[in-house]
Amino acid sequence: MNASMNSLPTSLRTANSGFTLIELMVTIAVLAIIVSIAAPNISTQLANQRVKSTAATLENALKEAKAESIIRRQDVSVIYDASATPKSVTLQANGNNISSHTVSVSSTISITPTTATTVVFQPNKLIAGDDEILYSICDSGSSNETLGQVRVNKTANIDTVYSGNC
Repeated sequence: MNASMNSLPTSLRTANSGFTLIELMVTIAVLAIIVSIAAPNISTQLANQRVKSTAATLENALKEAKAESIIRRQDVSVIYDASATPKSVTLQANGNNISSHTVSVSSTISITPTTATTVVFQPNKLIAGDDEILYSICDSGSSNETLGQVRVNKTANIDTVYSGNC
């Protein structure tokens, strides 16, 4: 192999020599600058995704309870237990558990109901009580605290809004 390299002209031998140390250092510096610009956006996106995932789980449990109350023709309660580890949402009819949903959240997520931790769906497509229920989902895991809200109004309509900061 060495003998064949020595027989090549000088111009071809230098063409195959590879990268210089300066070229590699410049490339690494450019990559470091790009990563430092992109890192804050990635952490914000991850926080947004955690809020959306938690809100979707909570919204699905509420929609399931609404459907179960109509199908069973009886009141169905949705009980949010923040003290449990992991946090859980349980559906009950006549004191018996129908199903239980684990709300898997990171330590940076907090779910705060406005009035009560229990929502009772009635078969007449209303919720018990006079006010709407609002669950605020907050993630303080990034520099921009993201907020999601799951709202259940008096007529048992469930919707989710992602806006604002905590």
